Amino acid sequence: MTPEGSAGPVRLRAFAEDDLPFLDRLCTDPDVLGEFEWPGFTDPRARRRRWEHDGYISAGSSAVAVVRQDGTVVGIATWKPRGFPSGVTYEIGVGIGPEHRRQGFATAAQDLLVEYLLDHTTAYRIEALTNDGNIGEQKALERVGFRREGLMRGRSFLRGEYVGVLVYGLLREDRRPQTRPGPG
Repeated sequence: MTPEGSAGPVRLRAFAEDDLPFLDRLCTDPDVLGEFEWPGFTDPRARRRRWEHDGYISAGSSAVAVVRQDGTVVGIATWKPRGFPSGVTYEIGVGIGPEHRRQGFATAAQDLLVEYLLDHTTAYRIEALTNDGNIGEQKALERVGFRREGLMRGRSFLRGEYVGVLVYGLLREDRRPQTRPGPG
């Protein structure tokens, strides 16, 4: 899928072996995930092992590349089942490399990911969590149709501080209103 927008064409695709350097950066470069998501240094081989194991597509969690028209990987889009039973709710996340931010790629990727999940899963609810200071992410989620549902105070520890995390939700009917048959 490729939406046209101010950022130009963007698509989601499975990670390929040539994308492993980008995945390595997620573990070794604090700027890639940015000030709101960097968890600290992690095993740089872990992402390669995961790619070799299942290509980042599994029932437990999945990730795909966010790619510009010219083939440049600009970020990562993730989803994992939440709630009960599995498949009713999915939590999504998008990370865009610092050199590609503020160009609309995150919004476009979130939009594509929502459509993918509505087309290919039984998802009724899609949710996203974001740091309460991440105004750009909050605006991107709202542009896609997510609604802010609440604040979990002190849920994360980031850069030596406990920070709040906002919960955003989108229901299938928010994007695809049900049409009811008329009387008969």
